[in-house]
Amino acid sequence: MLDIGASTPGGVPVGPTNRLDDGIDLPCMKIGENDELAQWHLLRCQKQTRAPMYYLLDERTRLAGCHMIREAVERVILEEGIESIKQFSREVIEEGRRSFKSRIREMTVPGRYRSAATFDVTFADKQGLPARARRDFLMHAPFEVRIGGDGTYELDMEGASAWGWHSMNCTPSGMQGAIWVQFTQTLICNDKVNDGAYLAIGTNFPEGTIANLGDAEGSTGIAWAFLQPAFTGFPRTLSRALQARGFIEEVIGSYSCSGNVIQGGGIDQYGNSSAIMNFEIAAQGMGGKYVLDGTDTCAAMFNPEGDAGDVEMWELICPMVYLSRRLKASSGGPGRHRGGSSFESLLLVWKTPFWELQNLGTTRVFSAQGLFGGYPGSAAYVHNIKGADLLDRARKGEAYPLCDGDWDHPALLEIEGERTYKQDNFTTLEPFAEGDLYLSVMKGAPGLGDPLLRPPEAVAADVRDGHLLPRFTDSVYGVALNEDGAADVAASESRRERMRRERLEQAVPVREWWQRERERVEAQDFIDAVRVCYAESMRLSARFAAEFRGFWDLPEDFQVEAVTPTVAADRAELGKITPEETADEFLASSEVETVEPPRAGGGTLDRETLAAMLDEKLSRREIKDIQSGYKDPDRFEKWIAVLSERLPYDDPIVLPMGEGLNVVSSEGELVIRCDCGHDFCPPTRNWKMEAAIYVRDDLDTLLEVYPKMAHCDPEWMELRELYCPSCARQLETEAVPPGYPVVHEFLPDIEGFYRGWLGREVP
Repeated sequence: MLDIGASTPGGVPVGPTNRLDDGIDLPCMKIGENDELAQWHLLRCQKQTRAPMYYLLDERTRLAGCHMIREAVERVILEEGIESIKQFSREVIEEGRRSFKSRIREMTVPGRYRSAATFDVTFADKQGLPARARRDFLMHAPFEVRIGGDGTYELDMEGASAWGWHSMNCTPSGMQGAIWVQFTQTLICNDKVNDGAYLAIGTNFPEGTIANLGDAEGSTGIAWAFLQPAFTGFPRTLSRALQARGFIEEVIGSYSCSGNVIQGGGIDQYGNSSAIMNFEIAAQGMGGKYVLDGTDTCAAMFNPEGDAGDVEMWELICPMVYLSRRLKASSGGPGRHRGGSSFESLLLVWKTPFWELQNLGTTRVFSAQGLFGGYPGSAAYVHNIKGADLLDRARKGEAYPLCDGDWDHPALLEIEGERTYKQDNFTTLEPFAEGDLYLSVMKGAPGLGDPLLRPPEAVAADVRDGHLLPRFTDSVYGVALNEDGAADVAASESRRERMRRERLEQAVPVREWWQRERERVEAQDFIDAVRVCYAESMRLSARFAAEFRGFWDLPEDFQVEAVTPTVAADRAELGKITPEETADEFLASSEVETVEPPRAGGGTLDRETLAAMLDEKLSRREIKDIQSGYKDPDRFEKWIAVLSERLPYDDPIVLPMGEGLNVVSSEGELVIRCDCGHDFCPPTRNWKMEAAIYVRDDLDTLLEVYPKMAHCDPEWMELRELYCPSCARQLETEAVPPGYPVVHEFLPDIEGFYRGWLGREVP
């Protein structure tokens, strides 16, 4: 939708701060009869939006859809009878419920999964907003999934930030929409989605939080701003389960959160009132996969079709001319498989007497975390130039830049004019005149796996094809390139061995880091936005407060001192629970029902092909065919066998726990073990607490991995790297605010899995 009639233009308006600003309000009401839309309704829509032609076109399209559905239903009723249709409807819903649960049992592992996410908003300096809205804040999404029973899936947002005077608040229906946008692209990607699947899941969106503002007055005009980073937890949690079961063709890191979004309005080139929300955001990079690199410029979380639209079409509907649309090197997160690259577009405002624009999604935190040791996708930035001398240069026949290109050396700095160059997630509307330049930089997707395991030849190809800036071949991947750009494999292996030694030299044991970081948490040595984030979550959730205190071993009455204007409570409830107690509590409450193991539904994948897929000997086409085919019911057994052949120890694998980690049975006990043979802890505990950690919390260390403006702001977020203390493999990364507890991402119910879903005893 190009415009929803809110107080500021666009389909995802940032200006609204309460419901009165939200635009067209369409409750359930009669808007026509006898297959005709009422004129009063069409007139209302026309008067309440800046882009009425497109809105009315959508309305008529919806009416056409109603005709198609009605005709199909009437035809079936005539052929089969009304009672048969009623019975069929009940049966197909029940079949959908059972099918969903069966799919969960077939492809996941019962347990608790966590994937926290945050998103920054800097409104303190936005003078155009009401006083109560002018504050900087950090949105917190504590994404927790619990799987168990006969295939139950529960999503819990306990501990989310408070609602606020902005347009990024969500409703339960919005959260449900995000759930099914994700499920229909992953576990149930077929045409049988109905109320059955809805009835098979449970949710908790606490009222008064940004995930469910309830009856509060806040706006919901750009609920996607919270939904997108929050639901990066969906592919990350699901992928842990899929990797454990061996469905590696389905494993993928999180998507790239949409942005920059080109949005604004005014008078278009035809002299009409108009607005724009450019949907080229539908073609950003996707996360690195287990067996492939992330796909470049291909999709969005909410729009899997992946069409950026021809620039000529966008030029027809707004007074802006594209000067370029190009790949942005080093936008995709590094990893064994890199994240998909995104792009940047440079536009020139043209033929308008009045036009306003803003930038949306140019973050100062990482909004898409890596997986299994991969790095997050890039952040983004604003670079706009008013009164640019580009047209003067063109008239004189002089050369001029067509994009920023290299993050570290932006080409547009050559252009003279009034420049805005910064990281700012959401700017407010500013007037642009003919000849002004607007740069739209898209964020990249996260990587998967330790970057030091990426083939040197692939790194060289990334540089050659414009996906990677040359300086990161050494500092990130440890790859040496020859003068012709080819990889020097021998020199690269030597460099990587040095980098692994350097990792362990600069890292410290997590428990040692914990002691030092605890002092900072106790002193509340954070910027105000981070303190407010913790204070809101603790005051709204007794459980989050108790777990926060328990992790840092703080007194049960510890409070984070900050002003939380939309939270009624001024103190958090007392309480404290340690991570060990939390894990034991969950496992004690986990009830996995005994069910019949799944049966084959078609062709199966043989062990040799699975091994070839793991070794990346299959083409994208072959992998796609495996994705689209039936899932073999004995995949878990094949997966265990394939992994066991490659390990230097004889103890049997009980459950894969991520790339490079397995739960094994050793001397009658279960232990999480690295592929090198290093033992961490029992699977009931967080292995990260026994790892080595290196924290990138300043510009110098962040710039070793990311170019300028592509990294997070270290005051808002730190990047943690977790290594095996023996082999220095990078097993996970965390992109979280300073002081955030180490995330226990996967707590499997191994006994329930084996006895309930596999029908046998734990090895």
